[in-house]
Amino acid sequence: MRNKTLTTLWITAITAGLAGTSLAQTPGPAPAPAQAAAPLFATTKVEGTENVYVFRYQGHQSMFVVTPAGVIVTDPISYGRPQAAKAYLEEIRKITPAPIKYLVYSHHHYDHAAGGKVFKDAGAVVIAHRRAKERLAALKYPDVVVPDEAVDDKRTIKLGGTTLELVYTGRNHSDSSLVMFLPKEKILFAVDFNSLGAVPSRLAINDSYPVEWEASLKKTLTLQWDRQIPGHPGPGGRLGTRQDMEQQLAFMTELSAEIKKAADAGKCFDPATKEVRLPQYATLQGYEQNIEWSTHRWCGYWGRGI
Repeated sequence: MRNKTLTTLWITAITAGLAGTSLAQTPGPAPAPAQAAAPLFATTKVEGTENVYVFRYQGHQSMFVVTPAGVIVTDPISYGRPQAAKAYLEEIRKITPAPIKYLVYSHHHYDHAAGGKVFKDAGAVVIAHRRAKERLAALKYPDVVVPDEAVDDKRTIKLGGTTLELVYTGRNHSDSSLVMFLPKEKILFAVDFNSLGAVPSRLAINDSYPVEWEASLKKTLTLQWDRQIPGHPGPGGRLGTRQDMEQQLAFMTELSAEIKKAADAGKCFDPATKEVRLPQYATLQGYEQNIEWSTHRWCGYWGRGI
């Protein structure tokens, strides 16, 4: 009987639809519009600047600076996806035909440094920190161009009226991180050692230098910048602020102090990695997923000398 009733209703509905009538007095809610997926890549001019751009490909991004005398490019971000660097160059060519003068690596990790051949072939001089050059020369990864020139503590590039300072602020997420500072624009490009409103991920923490990381953040804060372009998009795609970096420094300093107490009491790794928490930072993005990675890394430092 139930199947017969449903069949009757179905036939009636079709008949009503063909006749242009409605079975109900009020229409049902309209379906919610589908959210458009973010494009694979995008280029955005930094607001308030004349020549500073962000190139994003999926979850990685880089800064490039256009001048009348040429272009300064950073991280090719093409690990496992050679098409990213090609798209990057094509995006630059939509803006300017000026020669590609420099390619600067933020650090030696492949997800940021791979794919530089596209820019090397376009005439770029490749620059990185000395440790990045040494590491990449030894590793010989086929899709990473070994830097032509190395930076120790600081180097200033002046090109077409633009000044870019390459500054080594110490070991942090890596031992080869350069920050790139545009003093006129007060913009900083800093990659992977400053999370925007978030607890650093496992990949950021694993082989890091905990207490030196804190010192690196302090040194970076001495530079006179107002906005930071991160190596991965921030929440809502926003740029970073000094408050973001100050918050991460406070998080790490307080975590370090708590873990040292636990280590001195013989609690590292367990039970400290399960017990030490900073509830005052629980609203940070990724807190629940990543806090244990941080406690484990700091336990390694204070409890094992690793």
